[in-house]
Amino acid sequence: MGIKRRKFQGVLNILSFNRHFYVIGLSILALIIISWILFEWSDFLFWLIVIAFSYGLLMPLIVSAYVYDFSGYYDFNWLKKFNISDLNTSEIININAGFDETSFIIKESFPKSNLRVFDFYNAQKHTEPAIVRARNVSLVYPNTQQINTNKIPLEDKSIDVIFLLSAAHEIRSNREKVVFLKECRRICKPDGKVIMVEHLRDFSNFMAFSVGFTHFFSRSVWRNAFKTSGFSSFEETKFTLFMSIFNSKP
Repeated sequence: MGIKRRKFQGVLNILSFNRHFYVIGLSILALIIISWILFEWSDFLFWLIVIAFSYGLLMPLIVSAYVYDFSGYYDFNWLKKFNISDLNTSEIININAGFDETSFIIKESFPKSNLRVFDFYNAQKHTEPAIVRARNVSLVYPNTQQINTNKIPLEDKSIDVIFLLSAAHEIRSNREKVVFLKECRRICKPDGKVIMVEHLRDFSNFMAFSVGFTHFFSRSVWRNAFKTSGFSSFEETKFTLFMSIFNSKP
């Protein structure tokens, strides 16, 4: 099944899934403008607040358009540098958090390989409005299996590649991250790998998403989680200023 992304689908997703944020932000901005009209207060302060609010509302959309609509992320050409074999014997899994935009693309990129898809979404733990809305409109890859983060129902050392594409940050607890990554390491073949893509809690993403960057985790948090989980390597490749691709091996 071929999946063709619409123009500006990344921006439309951000607007749709985070509409509560934009409704609140625009409402506050409207109240500020009304109060400036009704009451006398500093023009400098007024324009400073308006610019700050406008930046906070518009910059995430601009960056999202760049990363998800114009950078080529969904072309998956960036995967070529990781030398992933497409063989009839290759076992690949893609694990998501209830919103899956990548499984059909992965299958097109590796048509010979056996792809299985798992979803660790937990309605009790993953309660943020954005992920709940995303799940409601997500495409579901055939035979996607629901799992818990503490148990992936696969044999030890049976998987060549595990994809964690903009999903693992939904695991908020550090302890749960480690347990989940230990499961990933358990099912990886000795020469297998985990390919994880994430925004980071760093300066670039702060400038892009302001306080929203706290939804992500820092490089050191991920490094410590992989190290604690027993992985032997943790290599980072930047994909734009705002996203990182991590390649880890058991």
